Formats: sequence, structure tokens, C-alpha cells
Amino acid sequence: MAWEINCDMGEAYGLYEMGDDEGIMPFITVANVACGFHAADPMVMRRTVRLAKRFGVKVGAHPSLPDREGFGRREMKMRPEEITNAVIYQVGALKGFLEAEGLPLNHIKPHGSLYGMSAKDPVVATAIADAASVFGVPLYGMSGTHHETHYARSGAAFVGEFYADLDYGPDGFLIITREHHAVEPAEAAARVLRAMNEGKVRATNGRPARAAE
Repeated sequence: MAWEINCDMGEAYGLYEMGDDEGIMPFITVANVACGFHAADPMVMRRTVRLAKRFGVKVGAHPSLPDREGFGRREMKMRPEEITNAVIYQVGALKGFLEAEGLPLNHIKPHGSLYGMSAKDPVVATAIADAASVFGVPLYGMSGTHHETHYARSGAAFVGEFYADLDYGPDGFLIITREHHAVEPAEAAARVLRAMNEGKVRATNGRPARAAE
């Protein structure tokens, strides 16, 4: 079984700090770097790319809905063309910083509500896949959802993933809220091992649900 550890990075902004990127970076293989719509700015993006380069971590883009105040965790109604162009805009910005540091773009992984919306709505998933086709990189998402079916249908490579720090509903979908509670390391490790060994995760109703593969 091939697996990687990916983590959202570069979510600071101006003088505001978010997370311990330098402390976490040595323990991951892939970084999803915020592109400015929910967090980050040009200085943070360049700094995060350089940090990933120092530790040999692959970098992907983490585009969001245009919702800095809600940290990209509030659903918005946007036309498919608006979503496609918003993703292209954000990924293009990060790709510029990657090229400046001599690094390739590894993937695209939508953030927050954009991720959740595209899992359930084929129109949103297709709009994101259309943006990914411009860059020719894989899309990260949840197996068994429109991520898997519509990303692939649009010609984008799909990489399934599992979340160790978020809750899953009885339907197997992630529960995305404006604030997420912390998960103890031992509990997170147990969740990952179960997902890898059984393909299941404990849902909020206490019953097992299918995990991403």
C-alpha cells in the first residue's frame, strides 16, 4: 500500500500566525499550501514553499472559496465558470512561487467548503477538474464521492485521502465546520490504522462508515 502524509500549510496572514509549519514540516511528505483566498499572502506563500524545499516536501495548491473571514468554511453560491477561474487564479499564484524556487506543482486539493461542496455536487467537482486540467496535476479528494467519479471523468488523476483530524458523518462525508476541535495524537493514529487496515472510520453516530482509500 502506497501512502503519503499531507498537511495544510501556509495559513498565516500578515502578522497573524496560524499553526507551527516549521515544526510539522519534517514529519510530512506533502504540503497543501494556502493560496490567498482563505489564508496566506505572497510573503507567507514564498516562505512556505522555501520551507517545504528545505525539508524535501512536495507542494500542492490548496485553493478556497473567496472567504477569508470564514476561513473558507462557509458555502457560497458561485457559477461553475467562477469556481474554475478562482481555482486557476489561486493555483497560478502558487505555481509562480514554486517555479521561483525550482519546484514542481505536485497536486491540487480544494480547501474547506469548496472541498465539501465538490464531494456532493458533480457540477462543482467538474468545475474544479476543469481548472486542474490547465495544470495537468492530480486532484486530492475522497473516494466514493464525486471527487473520484467526476475528477476522473474530466481526465484529472485522482488521489484518495483520509482525514485523521476531522469527523465523518453516517453518510461517510466529512463534517466541515467553521471551527474544528483538536484530536489527541493517539486517537488520530488509531483512526489512521483502522482506515488503512479495514477501510472504515467511526462515524458520529458511533457506527462504522466507509473511509477514503
